[in-house]
Amino acid sequence: MVAAPESNPLPAGALSGRRVLVTGSSRGVGADTVVYLAQAGAKVVVNYRNKEKRAVQLVEQLRERGGEAIAVGADLTDPASVADLFARIEGEWGGLDVLVLNASGGMESGMPADYALRLNRDAQLGVLDAALPLLADGGRVVFVTSHQAHFIREVQTMPEYEPVAVSKRAGEDALRERIPELRERGIDFVVVSGDMIEGTITATLLERARPGAISARKEAAGRLYNVAEFAAEVALAVIEPVPADNTRLVGDVSSFVAS
Repeated sequence: MVAAPESNPLPAGALSGRRVLVTGSSRGVGADTVVYLAQAGAKVVVNYRNKEKRAVQLVEQLRERGGEAIAVGADLTDPASVADLFARIEGEWGGLDVLVLNASGGMESGMPADYALRLNRDAQLGVLDAALPLLADGGRVVFVTSHQAHFIREVQTMPEYEPVAVSKRAGEDALRERIPELRERGIDFVVVSGDMIEGTITATLLERARPGAISARKEAAGRLYNVAEFAAEVALAVIEPVPADNTRLVGDVSSFVAS
């Protein structure tokens, strides 16, 4: 079943006809984000690396509810695979209006030592470069990150998560350097940063590596957003005005900014 949230924060028809790619959207925050966007009228690309069955099921259910969606697999660390992804989007829809850079990782077992940096920095830039020829004036790029990564220079994070946090901050910095170019093209850029999200694969892997980590962070923060709640914030970042500092901070940040 589609992980359909109870209510959609986006007005009906707010994204009518808009073409949106959400990377890493076969499950978790990405999946709930495409549900919100599709319900608001967007044509959505459900992108996956190896969860084809989940992606196809999500697309089928969105279509059954009247939405327009396609599932396209791609290894974002492989330039040829990324090129195929955007060739498919161009062939299906002729262009793109919104790019949501949601895919991330680095805690998976069996990956090379530099995988986090390749995915969270290099691949983000590669996807943006591949998307630019399709993004029209008035488009938007949304980069999804965590407070643990966004504030990594100010606040130390858990050792098990640090390589991911450092690589995601490197990706954010590299993308921010492109803001002047994006602005010249008429394309907005916004970062969405949130605390640890209950129910995500990252939280599961972190809890496995450090038992009690998520409950400890929840106690320190007062509460943690769940997948649907954070996905709602990502979806809102697609339509709401971009903050002056290009950053949408979700939830309590006192543990980070106070330091």
